[in-house]
Amino acid sequence: MKRTIFGTDGVRGSANTYPMTAEAALRLAAAAGQYFRRDKAQGHKVVIGKDTRRSGYMIETALTAGFLSTGMDVVLLGPIPAPAVGMLTHSMRADVGVMISASHNPHHDNGIKFFGPDGYKLSDAAEAEIEALFHSGVDLCLPDNIGRANRIESPIGRYVEAAKTTFPTGKRLDGLKVVIDCANGAAYRAAPEVLWELGAEVIPIGVQPNGYNINKGVGSTAPQTAVAAVLEGGADIGICLDGDADRIAIIDEKGNIADGDQIMGLIAGRWAKSGNLRGGALVATVMSNLGLERWLGAQGIDLHRTDVGDRYVVDAMRRGGFNLGGEQSGHIVMRDYATTGDGLLAGLQFLAAMVETGKPASDLAQVFSPCPQVLKNVRFTAGNTPLEVASVQAVIKEAEASLVGKGRLLIRKSGTEPFIRVMVEAEDEALLMQIVDDVSQAVQDAT
Repeated sequence: MKRTIFGTDGVRGSANTYPMTAEAALRLAAAAGQYFRRDKAQGHKVVIGKDTRRSGYMIETALTAGFLSTGMDVVLLGPIPAPAVGMLTHSMRADVGVMISASHNPHHDNGIKFFGPDGYKLSDAAEAEIEALFHSGVDLCLPDNIGRANRIESPIGRYVEAAKTTFPTGKRLDGLKVVIDCANGAAYRAAPEVLWELGAEVIPIGVQPNGYNINKGVGSTAPQTAVAAVLEGGADIGICLDGDADRIAIIDEKGNIADGDQIMGLIAGRWAKSGNLRGGALVATVMSNLGLERWLGAQGIDLHRTDVGDRYVVDAMRRGGFNLGGEQSGHIVMRDYATTGDGLLAGLQFLAAMVETGKPASDLAQVFSPCPQVLKNVRFTAGNTPLEVASVQAVIKEAEASLVGKGRLLIRKSGTEPFIRVMVEAEDEALLMQIVDDVSQAVQDAT
């Protein structure tokens, strides 16, 4: 069964535009409700969390109605990090969890992500079955079987306590000044609280959401605000999260930014030395830098690559029995602690390295020398298929031939935004830029 509304990370789009309308959300929830309540028995439960977008109220209400109509009981969590939804889905013995968020996208977008009863995101096959029900219609439950909805107290408190248990026992953050940028998103309460309870002096930014300012000039995709805060405040480190807090970027005390590849390298190296890196490998996507792969190899650590998308990383981790994986963009998955990417937990691992080694962030944040890499996003018009155009394919073929033994070219359609992503790696920076420009121009001419 083919998926048409599900992308690489759930369903996503502009709010009040299909498929991110109240009507579509209601139908999607009813379809998911029927899928997870196939035995028709009572007692089935769904937990729903969201970030701070204004449209979250609309989507939350529509999802609630859809689930109730199929006999599912609904537990509303309110604004809470996406990884907390995965955690609470499993710990509360729910059948399904839902996170309403468009992650790092601007406020006018929104999305719906599903978690299964084990706390992990759904497989492609499960999403396809739900989508088939979405299009064909569902059987509503009898009046006596309509579900009930309620909000639980202190869901954030549960996540805060769970997060703190991932920090080394007996260690504290006393004496460290930490900038935490919550992107005016889902972690605006939880992340500063965790750091404060562990003893850090906390400088919070991006903690005043108004429904429209999520990811706006703050967060892991706009780290310059946090860079300024680190330098002006004399902080030891900056931690930037995104709108649903499943991504991270680290800023050292000098204002340098470390991406997910550097953070994964640090954690992988430390876990390998302590014997905690299961399978002796890191799982990352095709986007991760060649420099990371070379550095890991020198440490005797394997790198397994997957397609882009944290769901594919997690799937490979589960199949291979690995406990560490992630994406260059900052999704870092540590299966010993969480079922999905968790920016705050990754930040705590970095802080643990600072505490245990006594080294400044600048000594830990640049684990390897990256191979020159450029990623360019080329916007295309909906309905167009530029990668299928013969002229584009010819330019790509020529570019790949020129990179043999010198680097690599990766071109893909974004699963969350109307972009063709062109990524080139090469030691020869002149060749790199020429290929980026040629391929990008070919794509643009074909749109």
